[in-house]
Amino acid sequence: MYPIDFFYRTAKLHPERCALQSSQAQITYSQLATRVAALATALQAIDPTPQSRVGICAANTTDHAMGILATMAAGKIWVPLNARSTRTEIERILHATEPSIVITDDSGAVLVGDTPPHKLLFGNSEAPNDVNRLITHYAGKTPTPINSGEDAIQAIKFTGGTTGAPKGVMQPYRAWTAGIINQISGWQITMDDCYVVTAPVTHGTSTYLMPLLAQGAKLLFLDKTDPASIIAAFRDQGGTMSFMPPTLIYMVMAHPGVTRSDFPKLRNLIYGGAPMPTEKVEQVKAFFGPVVGTTYGQTEAPQIVTMLRPSELGDPLNKGSVGRCTWLTDLGIMSPDGSLLPTNEIGEVVVRGDLVMKGYWRLPEKTAETIIDGWLHTGDVGLVDERGYLFLKDRIRDVIITGGFNVYPTDVENALAQHPSVYECSVFGVADDKWGEAVQAAVHLRPGFTQDPEGLMAHVKNALGSVQTPKHIHFFEQLPKSSVGKVLKTAIKEQIQKP
Repeated sequence: MYPIDFFYRTAKLHPERCALQSSQAQITYSQLATRVAALATALQAIDPTPQSRVGICAANTTDHAMGILATMAAGKIWVPLNARSTRTEIERILHATEPSIVITDDSGAVLVGDTPPHKLLFGNSEAPNDVNRLITHYAGKTPTPINSGEDAIQAIKFTGGTTGAPKGVMQPYRAWTAGIINQISGWQITMDDCYVVTAPVTHGTSTYLMPLLAQGAKLLFLDKTDPASIIAAFRDQGGTMSFMPPTLIYMVMAHPGVTRSDFPKLRNLIYGGAPMPTEKVEQVKAFFGPVVGTTYGQTEAPQIVTMLRPSELGDPLNKGSVGRCTWLTDLGIMSPDGSLLPTNEIGEVVVRGDLVMKGYWRLPEKTAETIIDGWLHTGDVGLVDERGYLFLKDRIRDVIITGGFNVYPTDVENALAQHPSVYECSVFGVADDKWGEAVQAAVHLRPGFTQDPEGLMAHVKNALGSVQTPKHIHFFEQLPKSSVGKVLKTAIKEQIQKP
């Protein structure tokens, strides 16, 4: 069974249920299945080669979701192209993956250019390569069935790292299937769910599409993903769940006049894509109620290596945890010499099982450095307690060694976040002649607050001691972020180190 088969099965069982909704359309499962089959047939006609690549660069729309499904149904490899990215980045991914087909909308077409051999367009009925024209032409046709094996590639997703050159992660069918099973089981997804699409479907949101469609749920696409539109979707359209980066959750909470009553049916608000300080977690939970959960994963083991459900997040013992290991996955903590560590000892988080990637696209040496004896080396530092709960510290490369002591930026960020004036912060190390590295912090203050650096330093010193106290605090009006909401520590350091 392949990931697309979960959708096809539901389309047969619940043909008249609404699968995709936007302000322009309501598409039933039957209608969507018909369109997916026709477009998948068209993709195979354009390029009959199994496992050839199809890039999609478009805004969050029902068409985009349909294009992803059709790519899957055609037995081709999906290459997500973030429409919020730059032309240089898109060209780099296109050059690396060489897709034979790229599907785009008007905004994405500017980024894609004329590189791909075949370019299809969403929503341009005047163009000969319009997707709707192809769907009409191939209406009633079905694609050749997939027969590639569970270890064949479903998607090549490029890492969203904040340092180093991004790498193309080959996610196999087995990883997607494991994700579908664990999302359905973990969040108890049913056909009564209405998922509000807020984050880009090219990234973490894509891991929720198939679990929801497998259960007959509805995906609600917004014209805009500003706080007012998101709040209206939950208040007026019956939104029950969503995945959001922390920064977007903070913006929703800060919207004038918003209250918990604006989210009457919300039962799963899942944060991820970037860390959330423990103090912020408590604030989010206090605002939204017992509906907040999180997962841990990375592109190389997508989204759901561990899960912390809302019922678990309320346990004080789980403060700062990202949950326990999900099915079909094994998790360990490893020392630098390659031995697995016992509970409550800090080391590198390693993962094995069905979620683990097949490797990096055309980078066998990098793959061999990352997957060793079946274990994916995540580069994250953490510990597992005696109950099996994972507590992350930081990326290995982000650990600050100052005066011979290890300082984990997450610990300092959690302490800073407890100060009432701090809206958001990021902690990092800077080369220092005396200390080797000096702990420094970038801070975005809450609107209307003023604060001197010495006061924040004293706050951290009181909480953690002098070794972990920042030697310098830099104030920012906004912390620089990637297109998917991750704070860019490299960009912060570049700004503060400018002459």
